[in-house]
Amino acid sequence: MNIALIIAGGVGARMNQDIPKQFINVYDKPVIVYTMEAFQSHPNIDAIEVVCLDGWHDILKAYAKQFGITKLENVVSGGKNGQDSIRNGLYDIESRHNGDDDIVLIHDAIRPMLSADIISDNIRVCREKGNAITVIPCTAAMLKTMDGESSTSQVPRDNLKITQTPQTFFVNDIVEAHKEALAKGITNSVASCTMYIELGRELFLSIGSEKNLKLTTAEDIEIFKALLNAKKDYWMH
Repeated sequence: MNIALIIAGGVGARMNQDIPKQFINVYDKPVIVYTMEAFQSHPNIDAIEVVCLDGWHDILKAYAKQFGITKLENVVSGGKNGQDSIRNGLYDIESRHNGDDDIVLIHDAIRPMLSADIISDNIRVCREKGNAITVIPCTAAMLKTMDGESSTSQVPRDNLKITQTPQTFFVNDIVEAHKEALAKGITNSVASCTMYIELGRELFLSIGSEKNLKLTTAEDIEIFKALLNAKKDYWMH
């Protein structure tokens, strides 16, 4: 099975909103619904699990019913950080899906412009190579600073990639990696890919997109709206 694990445990402090950013309405639809719809509409996704902020579980389930997210299998609570939250979701998924063939696509709830192509490539790369990390090329000049105010060195960008989500693994492999991380005192890695690196494991790259935007500020919401409108224009031609 191919299971989507959507991480929606954040409070969105940088958005300056009263509600978490994943529940902000954009054109009468919450951000997280756009994200769930991307997995719902993909023919190779069998189930969806959401790690959700406490107090929002029933609201999320109501939205799933309202917008026809029939693949939603379960909703669990987040932890004290991202690694914790992902582990909560993975342990719950593993209790039902622990076959050698089961894979999980771990995705940020606040990346609602996820394309079918990115999902498909994640599944392909993971099944061929063992895992898949969505990346895009680094096109900017990269400067290194020690004080946040000045720089005297650059980092060559040719070998740099910017990570996105999904980040996809075989369920049993990623659960085992989380257990190893806990045993080694790795408790606050910023992403699944960084946790794997800290454990000395090899990662394989999958093709992302500049449109696979992470909504972290109010400006990002404006860009999201513009992308949605551009999509509507495209459909009309």
